[in-house]
Amino acid sequence: MSYVFYDTETTGISRSFDQILQFAAIRTDDDLQELDRFNVRCQLLPHIVPSPQALRITRVTPAMLTDASLPSHYEMMGQIQQQLRSWSPATFVGFNSIAFDEELLRQAFYQTLHLPYLTNTNGNVRSDVLLLARAASIYAPKALKVPLGDKGRPTFQLSPLARENGYRDPVAHEALADVLSTVYLARLIRDRAPAVWEAMARATTRSSVTEYVRGHPIFTLTGFHAGRAYSSLVTGCGQNPERKAELAVFDLSFNPNDYVSLSVDDLVRVLGTESRPIRSLPANRQPTLMPEDAAPSGTNALDVPPGERRRRMELVRANRDFQVRVGQALAQRGSVDPPSSYVEQRIYDGFPAHEDTARMEEFHHVPWDERVAIASTIEDPRIQELAHRLIYFERSDVLPATTVAELRDWVSKRVLAEGDDVPWTTVNKAIRETEALLQDAAGPDAELLREAHFFLRDFAGR
Repeated sequence: MSYVFYDTETTGISRSFDQILQFAAIRTDDDLQELDRFNVRCQLLPHIVPSPQALRITRVTPAMLTDASLPSHYEMMGQIQQQLRSWSPATFVGFNSIAFDEELLRQAFYQTLHLPYLTNTNGNVRSDVLLLARAASIYAPKALKVPLGDKGRPTFQLSPLARENGYRDPVAHEALADVLSTVYLARLIRDRAPAVWEAMARATTRSSVTEYVRGHPIFTLTGFHAGRAYSSLVTGCGQNPERKAELAVFDLSFNPNDYVSLSVDDLVRVLGTESRPIRSLPANRQPTLMPEDAAPSGTNALDVPPGERRRRMELVRANRDFQVRVGQALAQRGSVDPPSSYVEQRIYDGFPAHEDTARMEEFHHVPWDERVAIASTIEDPRIQELAHRLIYFERSDVLPATTVAELRDWVSKRVLAEGDDVPWTTVNKAIRETEALLQDAAGPDAELLREAHFFLRDFAGR
C-alpha cells in the first residue's frame, strides 16, 4: 500500500472553528519513495478571523488571505477530496495529524458537504509520525536524537526534531516543507527502529488494535501526558457498547479485587481519577502497544511479581460481568455533555441518512441555482445549515433575499461577537492579541503584525 504524507496550515488552533489555508501532500510507494505531490492554498472564509499568532508563525500575510487568484475554501476542498480519492487506498500520514490536522480535514470536508472520513474508510488507514517518534524514543532510544525544550524536557516539535536528526531544509510552518520533514523522519524511524515501525503499523486500524488487546493477555501501553512518557503493563477489561473504537484497559499495578465488584456509577468515578487504574484506550488513534517483555524500566506493574501479575490479569479477563460494567461506564461517561448549539461541534452527532448522502453528492454536480432546491430537501439539519452557508459564500445571488439577509447577519455576529467565552476567534480578540504581540515584535514579525492589525481593523469596519 502507498503512503500519503500531508500537512495543513490553518488560521488558528481550533479544530472546529478555524479553517485550512494550505494543504500539501506527497504520495510515496511502500518504500517511502516519492511518486507524486499536491499543494494548494485558498482564500479566507467570510466568517473566519485568523489568529495573529498563526499568521506570524506561518508567515501568511493579509494579502495572501484575500488573493482573488486563489480558489475559495469550497473549491479547494473539492480539489483535495478528488486528489486524495485518486490516491486511495493508502496510509495517510502526518505529524500530530491524528490530534490536529486530521480533525481540521474532517471538519473541512464536513462543512463543504463531503464525507469526512476519507482517510480511514474504503481501505484507507491513518498513521502519525509524532506518535512513531515518541514510541521510538522509548523503545529504540538510539534511533532519534530528541532535542530538549526550554524546561529541559524532550520536545517533539517537527522542525527542531528534524533538524536535530540531520534535516537541513530551512523552511518551517509551510505545509509542503513540513511534509518533506515528516517523510524524512518516517524514513529514519523505519530504518533505525524497525520493531517500532512494525508495531505502530499494526495499530493503524480499530480492528487490528482490538484484535491485539484481545489476543495479548498482558501488554505494555505507552502514552505521553504533559510532555512526559508513561508506560503500564495492562490487560483489556471492556469496550464501549456505543462507540466500539473505545476500549478499556486495567493497569496491573493495581489489585483488581478492589474494583471488579464496583457498580457502573462507581466505575465512572474510577475512570475520572488521576491514578487511572482503569483507563480508556482509543483504538482508532494509533496507540502505542508493545509486548509485555518490551516494557521499559519504570513501567507500572513491572515491580509486581510475574505470578501476581498473571493472577490479576486472569481475574480481570475471566470476569465478563466486570467487563460489561466497564463498557457501560465508558458509555455513561461519554454521554454527559448536551449537544452543542454550533453546527461545527456536531460533526460526530451521527451519520447523515443514505438519502441525504446521495443529495450531498448531487449537490456538487449541478448548477448553483439547483443547489438551493437540493439544500431545502436535505433532512439532516446540520447538513442543510451547512449547504445554505456554502451557497451564500459561493453564489449568494441565487438565494432568496431573506436568506441572504439572515446569513449576512450571522456572519456579522460571528465575526463581531463580544466576550471571551465564544469558542472562536473574534475580531476584537484578534486585535487585542495583535497589539500584545506587537509590544515585543521586531523586524519582519513586526511588519507582518502591523499588516495584520490594519487588516483586522478594516475587517471590523465592514
